[in-house]
Amino acid sequence: MTTQVSPRPAVSPLGARFGARFVASLAALPRTLVRGRAGSARWERPALLGLLLATAVLYIWDLGASGWANSFYSAAVQAGSVDWTAFFYGSSDAANAITVDKPPASLWLMALSVRLFGLSSWSILVPEALMGVASVGVLFATVRRRFSAGTALLAGAVLAVTPVAALMFRFNNPDALLVLLLSLATYFTLRGIETGALKWVLWAGAMVGFGFLTKQLQAFLILPPLAGVYLYAAPHRFRTRLWHSFAALGAVIVSAGWWVAIVELVPANWRPYIGGSQTNSFLELTFGYNGFGRLTGSETGSVTGGAGGTGAVTGGMWGETGIFRLFLGEFGGQITWLLPAALVLCIAALVVLRRAPRISLRRATLLLLAGYLILTALAFSFMAGIFHAYYTVALAPALAGTFAIGASLVWMKRTALWARITAAVAMLATSAWAWVLLDRATDWLPWLKFVVAALGLVAAGLLMAPPRAAWLRRLPGKWWGRATVAIALTGALLAPVAYTLETVSTAHTGSIVTAGPTVSGGMGGMGGGGMPGGRAGFPGGNAGGFAGGGTPPAGPTGGNGTVPNGTVPNGTVPNGTTGTLPTGGRPGGAGGFMGSASVSASLAALLSVNSGSYTWIAAAIGSDSAAGYQLATQLPVMAIGGFNGSDPAPTLAEFQADVAAGKIHYFIGGTTGQANGGSSASSEIAAWVAENFTAQTVDSVTLYDLSAGATAASS
Repeated sequence: MTTQVSPRPAVSPLGARFGARFVASLAALPRTLVRGRAGSARWERPALLGLLLATAVLYIWDLGASGWANSFYSAAVQAGSVDWTAFFYGSSDAANAITVDKPPASLWLMALSVRLFGLSSWSILVPEALMGVASVGVLFATVRRRFSAGTALLAGAVLAVTPVAALMFRFNNPDALLVLLLSLATYFTLRGIETGALKWVLWAGAMVGFGFLTKQLQAFLILPPLAGVYLYAAPHRFRTRLWHSFAALGAVIVSAGWWVAIVELVPANWRPYIGGSQTNSFLELTFGYNGFGRLTGSETGSVTGGAGGTGAVTGGMWGETGIFRLFLGEFGGQITWLLPAALVLCIAALVVLRRAPRISLRRATLLLLAGYLILTALAFSFMAGIFHAYYTVALAPALAGTFAIGASLVWMKRTALWARITAAVAMLATSAWAWVLLDRATDWLPWLKFVVAALGLVAAGLLMAPPRAAWLRRLPGKWWGRATVAIALTGALLAPVAYTLETVSTAHTGSIVTAGPTVSGGMGGMGGGGMPGGRAGFPGGNAGGFAGGGTPPAGPTGGNGTVPNGTVPNGTVPNGTTGTLPTGGRPGGAGGFMGSASVSASLAALLSVNSGSYTWIAAAIGSDSAAGYQLATQLPVMAIGGFNGSDPAPTLAEFQADVAAGKIHYFIGGTTGQANGGSSASSEIAAWVAENFTAQTVDSVTLYDLSAGATAASS
């Protein structure tokens, strides 16, 4: 007798149910994308998609105009796109001589893009722009958890049109990724407060950890607000809240520490030198040059000294420190347009929420955003070390969210006289401050401040009008409310929007860049000697000079203060402005901050000849100088001394050994010397090369052929 076995079903019932759900979800995806969550207004999701699309257009439009943007990072991206070791460590060149002076996380995304799409300005900068779009979306989602769609859209729009945000999301500095990661940390923390689930705070900790791998200790400025608000508002007993906080701290340590542990444990001769440090130590870089040195001004090897022991009084060439620092010079126009109003509205909003329960997500959201805004602003205001105006982009999501939430809660209470007075005061403060900021850009749209002032006065008057007044009730529909909101937002945002449009329509290159037009007192109070704007060419039309006819900050000692023959290579200042440089500084002033020099096709071809026989086709002092030649040839160029030329990498003996081994073809002449107590190795190398090798000039660039260098090196 034969036993008949039933055939096994091709798909299990569980698999069938999962497949059906997946197919249903996939079929509903277009509707979900367009309509949004169930119960949301029909206009909400289209409005969000419109905001994200407009942000993408704003950040991507004519993105290639900035060329390599910050060539220091672009060269590292090029290196990481062709060598995985350089990718992992963030090396300046594919032969792994030295790293950039930051951790490599921000370089990873750009390097992967270049691997996929080839080396170009677009493949480097588009990922930065997309991070800006994502940051706007994350801020919308954060505010939307417990506030209206209009409030969330306002927060996202304010972030999108913040001038410094438009600048940095179109640039290749680490700040774009840092902003996105800290925005995600805020969102995940609030989800943890909302649900009480541990997984959310672990995700928040991981975002902060990867923020550390982006810009080191700056990422940790958000930790006190995150921990404080979670400990206060999470829906658990205090013991559980404390345990969750320690678990999140563990996530921070693990997500940041794995890379740090590898770098510190790998023998130094197996990896590139850690740029920005004097002892080849990432820990020194973390706690010194990029850490507490930024607060105290004691940064060995920096391009110029900070305040040192007088940090409470001045920040050296980076401007005076103090509570009003962010409102001075070019700093104000980057971020502070809505800062006075945000602080006023935040206090009023906390009054509105004063009776909310401890676990109120609305109050937790406001406290977290405002706490991050205030703590980071205070840190920037009093740090005596290197401080650039574009650092303020870290404030942008917190400022946008605080402003939108404060304005929304005060508007809800507009029937109360105190709320109307608060709104009117905030409006007048915004208009007055916009007048001050616009007045600093004396030659740029001089009529705009009058328009902003008029709109502010009209909006303040409308905000003061009682909503239940008899004459208002006779108006059709909600005319008064809609008109008031429209005029108030136009008056508040018109000036920063104009600044932002000017920013995206201008090319930005180099290491020091600012948003908006050139203003008086640029470069942190350096006046005419600064480089306001960081644009292509020198502001003010001074060919080869500096804004206002001033002189640059003192350059590194040990050289004559000029590049070969007294001119920038090819007879031009980077980006094509002709002329010579004043003595006393590297190209572009302090530290060569105007970016890498242009390289002629004939010079690039010469450097590339027989490149396979050498580890480095050339060596140049300072990463900015080396970057231009590396990007022109897409071949490794050794950056002697790292970014400032002040790191002991390589030493003279190490350089001589590389020359004797036939690893370096050319040495490119330029300024030399140590900066702010850093190593003098670059000066020693330049002197040794000049004494032992014959110079040749190619397209105004001085080259030394080191290919016959074994005899000289041994001597």
